[in-house]
Amino acid sequence: MSELEKNLYKHVTVPAAPRTEVSSRAYRGFSTNTSVNNGFSLYDLELIKQDLINHFHIRQGEKLSDPTFGCIIWDLLFEPFTPAIQEAIIENVTTIVNFDSRIQADSIVVDTYEQGISIDCTVSYIPYNISEQIKFKFDQKNGLL
Repeated sequence: MSELEKNLYKHVTVPAAPRTEVSSRAYRGFSTNTSVNNGFSLYDLELIKQDLINHFHIRQGEKLSDPTFGCIIWDLLFEPFTPAIQEAIIENVTTIVNFDSRIQADSIVVDTYEQGISIDCTVSYIPYNISEQIKFKFDQKNGLL
């Protein structure tokens, strides 16, 4: 290789590729039940919350491929609220929240109110290192509030 050929590679410049803006939205989804924004798209925390709500709307035994998947609270709304039922609900809610690898249940409090069962759950969003308290009310007349 001649001296001219060796020096040629030192003078070659490659233009930089145009920079594209990177979106900070890690999770993208679709929901028709949202009032968060004008469209049907959900992103990040809103999507994780909607996925969790969707899981609570499925009764245990409704999913054909996995009869243990789902929420048992719908079947227990009209039962007497005993300590055994309370423990079963806490175990089921813990399973539901921890089913999604993006979130983790920190604390769960199950109690009754006038017409149903209320759940206060402290949830940690693992990818974002954020904790939030979520309240679910399973009402005998209106469903999940």
